[in-house]
Order: sequence, then structure tokens, then C-alpha cells
Amino acid sequence: MRTDIRGLTAVAMGLGLLAPTPAMALCRADLPTAVTAIAQRPELARARLGVQVETLDGEVIYSRDGDRFFVPASALKLLTTAAVLTRLGPEARIQTSVYGSPDEAGQTSLWVVGQGDPSLNQAGLMALTTQLRQQGIQQIETLYGDESAFAGSAVNPSWDWEDVQAGYGAPVNALILHENEIGFSLLPQTVGQPLQVVWDDPLQGQNWQIENISATVSAGTPEFVTVGRDLARPILRVSGQLIAGSPPDTASVAVPNPGAAFLAAFQATLSDEGIPIQQARLGTPPASDDWQELATVVSPTIRELLVPTNQNSNNLYAEALLKQLGQFQPGQDATADGIAIALSTLADLGVNPEAVVMFDGSGLARKNLVTPVALVDTLQAMARSPLADTYRDSLAVAGVSGTLRNRFLETPVAGNLWGKSGAISRNFALAGYLEPENDASLVFSILINNIDQRGSTARRLIDDLVLQIAALSAC
Repeated sequence: MRTDIRGLTAVAMGLGLLAPTPAMALCRADLPTAVTAIAQRPELARARLGVQVETLDGEVIYSRDGDRFFVPASALKLLTTAAVLTRLGPEARIQTSVYGSPDEAGQTSLWVVGQGDPSLNQAGLMALTTQLRQQGIQQIETLYGDESAFAGSAVNPSWDWEDVQAGYGAPVNALILHENEIGFSLLPQTVGQPLQVVWDDPLQGQNWQIENISATVSAGTPEFVTVGRDLARPILRVSGQLIAGSPPDTASVAVPNPGAAFLAAFQATLSDEGIPIQQARLGTPPASDDWQELATVVSPTIRELLVPTNQNSNNLYAEALLKQLGQFQPGQDATADGIAIALSTLADLGVNPEAVVMFDGSGLARKNLVTPVALVDTLQAMARSPLADTYRDSLAVAGVSGTLRNRFLETPVAGNLWGKSGAISRNFALAGYLEPENDASLVFSILINNIDQRGSTARRLIDDLVLQIAALSAC
């Protein structure tokens, strides 16, 4: 008698006794059973799981709650960057300019106008300073900092309070410097002493007050560190403990007033280069016809800015790019205006606007909602776009780059998945393009919400699902 191995395998998977290994080919018809076997694991007992798998041209291979809302976390950046790339184009740049009207004595007031370049750093300030010196600027009466390009609050009101303290939740204004965050290391000392705080840039940290109740402990003691800051003032709060002799822990906090921090850094740079400033203030200068552009720096192209946004999941980049869209529809809030343009652009690409609820561009807001189908539709739309390669190249590659560099190592998925992960307070996601060894190119999205497990467990569950999808064969 001939045994139907495929049938026995499907039954075993349905009972949750067996899941196919990555090396085992899986027929498309058996994928629902494989997904169900994973969905019935006890780790997902209280969670919600959404899965959508389609071919590049839109053939649905599998759908589980594909039309239901899920919190996407950073997978939302797929939508933001698709809209930004489509609307702005890959070669657009963001400009920061300085205006002035020098008098015969070489003294003038300067007006620096930011447009929200998320990449601006000390090298950019030096480039502006060099240009001003070449223009004959010798001393400055007043330095004005203009943040008016981004209307509304620099801090998204939908973000949780613990997020806005951290470097990854830095405010997004029009005068951005060093990503509006300050990094530092916490070094263990001798047992009983507090951890030493060492700023990445001592100049950035010199105005901060530190409330340090941390401790250095002996071997065998648990390690943990908690870092926070005052929401209005530059006060850093450090608690927790590290073992003596252990490696330092790194962290960052958001700059409380990024516009003022930008002006202070620019003023220090100018002064160090022999151009003293009498005063600096945020705001626009008195109206005049005498202002002329004296210096300017531009960001890398949108094509280049998408890489840290998607590969490294940089929240500030995503928010700054979303606010760039808001300038097409100026209103009371650059984020809300940017969302309106993003949703309109996505609708033009064929993404159902009713399948997306956006409160930001990065996915940091827990109020964001997206269906698994909407993520797949976005990926498919961009694959059909003339900008397909630019978009795909901005994504992390499994086992190779970005947030996926340490996932899927030594599996058939490594090097064959371009995607965007997401993780925020019990909500996890992964969506992208997948090239199975034995099937056509696929697009997928997997979202897990409300899981009561560690992040490593949630990621393992998602990875197991991807490995099943990667094993598909059109048999």
C-alpha cells in the first residue's frame, strides 16, 4: 500500500505536532495548516496574529485577518517612505540657509532658516560658518533661528511620555542638529560607587544636571539600568546597577528644546571661528527687503535619507520626512498636514485609505492602525513604480543589514528578504519582499499584537512564519 506522506504531514501540522523545517518544501495549499500550527502555540494564546501573503502581481496565497486593524509599530515607515519617495522624488534635498545684510563695518544680524534636515550635524554648522567667513562676516549683532517651516508641536501628542524622554523619541523641529538627541555611556566603577556618566560629546552634556542614584555591584548580581529626563529641563536621571568590570551601557536622551540647542551650537561654532555674536534668539527677524542668502547647506538626497529611515528604523528621520510632505498643504500642524498628503499619495498608488489610521510617520504612536493587506498593497504598488529599486534598496536585508542583520542567519531567507520590522510595547511586525527558493517572488506582512511574551519570543514566532512562507513551492 502506498503511503500519502503529504497528507500525513498536513494532519500532523493541523494537530500542532509538526511544523515543516525550512528545508522541507511546502505546497501553497498546506500553508494555512502550517500557519495554524504556529498560531496555536501557547505563546500566542492571548495575542492577535495577522498574516497576508501574496505574489508581486496580487495573487492571494494566504490571509489571516488581513482586513483587520493592527498596531504596526515601525512597519508604518513602509507607508511613510513610499509616500515621501513618490511625492518628493529620489533626488530632492532639504536646505538649511542663512540670510543677512552686512554693513560696512562687517557687522550684521543673521537669520538661519531650517527646513527640517534630519541629517544636519557639526560638519554642516562648520560649512555654514566657513561660507559666512568667506562673505566677510566678522561679528554678529543678533542670530535669529527660524523654525516656522514646521507648524505645530515638535513633540507628537500621541507619543507616550517615556518615549519622548528617550533619544529615539526626540522632538522634530525645523532646526535639527545631531538628530536632537544626546548620547552617553554608563561606566561601572568600584563596588558601591555610582555609575559614571560619560557624554559622547562633552560640549553637549555640559549644561545637563545629573540625578544619579545608580550603583556598581559585585559579580552575580542582576544588572539593569533605567534612564530618563525631566520633560522641560535638562535634568538627566539615572538609576539601576551594573557589575564592576562589565562593559559600559549606552543610552541617549532627547534634547528638551532643540531649537535653542541648535542656536547655542551654531553660536559656539561661529565664536570658535572668530565670529562673535552679541545675542541669539528663536523667531523670525523684523521684515526687511535687505535680507540676502549668505550661506546654505543641503541634505543628502531623499534616496539616501530613506536608508537610515527604513534600514535602521530612525524615528526622527521618518517624522522629518513626513513633515516635508506637510509643506504641500500648510496648515496648523505639519504632522497632520503630512499625514493628509501621505494618505492621498498612497490612495493614488492603490492603497485603501480606510485601511490606514496614521498619527505619525514613524510608528511610535500606539494609535496607529494598519491592516496586513494595506502593508502588502503598499509594497506591491512600489514594486510596480519606476522607483521600485530605490524603495527596495532602502529596506533592511535579512542576515545582512539594518534591523534584520542578525535575523535569519544561516537560513534560506538570509539575503532573500527585504523588509521592515516593527516592535513597540507588545506589538511586533515584519513586512517585505521575499524570494523563495522554489516559488515566485512574494510580498508578505505579519503582525502580532498584545502578546504577553518577551520581544525575543515574538520575533522568533514571526521568523518561524517567514521560514514556512520561504519554503513554499507551487506544487
